[in-house]
This record gives sequence, C-alpha cells and structure tokens, in this order.
Amino acid sequence: MQKKPTDELNDILENMRPDQLDSYLKDNSKYMADNKKAFYYYMKDILDEKNIKLKDVYSFAGVSESYGSKIVTMEKHTKDRDLIIRLCLAGHFNWDETNRALKLYGMTELYAKDPRDACIIVAINNRIFDQYEVDDLLTKQGLKKITADEQ
Repeated sequence: MQKKPTDELNDILENMRPDQLDSYLKDNSKYMADNKKAFYYYMKDILDEKNIKLKDVYSFAGVSESYGSKIVTMEKHTKDRDLIIRLCLAGHFNWDETNRALKLYGMTELYAKDPRDACIIVAINNRIFDQYEVDDLLTKQGLKKITADEQ
C-alpha cells in the first residue's frame, strides 16, 4: 500500500458528489487499505522502519515462523489478542503503533480503563518489550500473563 496523507484524501471527499465516487476509488485505489493485507503491510512497514526482521519478531513473540507468518499475512486468523500484542512487543511498537495494529487486525485497542491493558500500556511506554517482563508486571498486579503458555 502506497502512502498518501489521509488528510489529503479527506479533503477530496469533503465536497465530492456520489457520481464522482467511482473515479475517486479508481484514481486512489493504490492508497486504499486492503483489509486482508493492511495488517501485514502495516507490520512490515513499522518493522522495516525499526530494522527488525519478521522472523525475529516471531521468535521473540514465542511463535513458530510458519504459524507467525500465517497470522501476520492473515492466511489464518486468530482471536488471541495477546498474540497480536506479543508480536507488537517483539517489534518494539509504541502505544499508538500497537493500537493501530490491533485495530487493523480487527481487535480492540489497548484501553486505559482496563487494568490489564493499563499494565501493558505502562510496559510499552517504558520500552519494556520482553514478554516475560510484561508477564511479571501483570502477575504482580494479580492479572493474567500474555505469554502463550498461559492460554
């Protein structure tokens, strides 16, 4: 997916008539998110910016490369939100990047009013990306770990 500022697209849409929609979609198709691929491209873009390899992310997230690849490309879909969070931690995603990844995958963003999510947010904001350190923070608060062995 190529990049074009959303604000620019919003400006175009603001005064558009319904009969202009076909040409807008055709002219801007390369900037549109493909729901199936948006998560993969987003992960890949962020990891490329951080110079982190996907295979390292799978390893640090505690999943096999073959399974992790199927999840990231959405060949297989998981309902395990913690797995997506672990992939984000392994990719050193900040809070905004993690929320965007969760949203693109179709999951709820980290929510400050949820005690477990609040712990994860604090970990991310303090650059604690090791899943076992995050587990320690969670267990100290009497909350469920994010590691795979707890699921």
